[in-house]
Amino acid sequence: MHTTRKPPRGVQDIRTHAGKVDRASVPYMAYMRISVLEMAKARLHAEKQSALRRIENITARIKEVEAEKDALLRTLGERNGRTLTGDTPSAAPPELRQDGEGFKLRY
Repeated sequence: MHTTRKPPRGVQDIRTHAGKVDRASVPYMAYMRISVLEMAKARLHAEKQSALRRIENITARIKEVEAEKDALLRTLGERNGRTLTGDTPSAAPPELRQDGEGFKLRY
């Protein structure tokens, strides 16, 4: 059997990092990374603005619900001949129960 001998390794066969360049040191690659970061920043800013608008809408809706609830309570109070400052059962805060089952509402 004849085996093929590999030629001895020389200086040319030594692997180094000399040909590889850090991405940050190549100007066009650094500028490309900066553009990607700016696009991400713009997207996050738009997301933040959208979330703030949603919070404002939710807050406005909560105020509408409270106003409607107050109007209904006033109507009920007038119908029953009482005022909200009087002894209406719905104006009383919910009572906390001691048996661990939450709170109970009086109607």
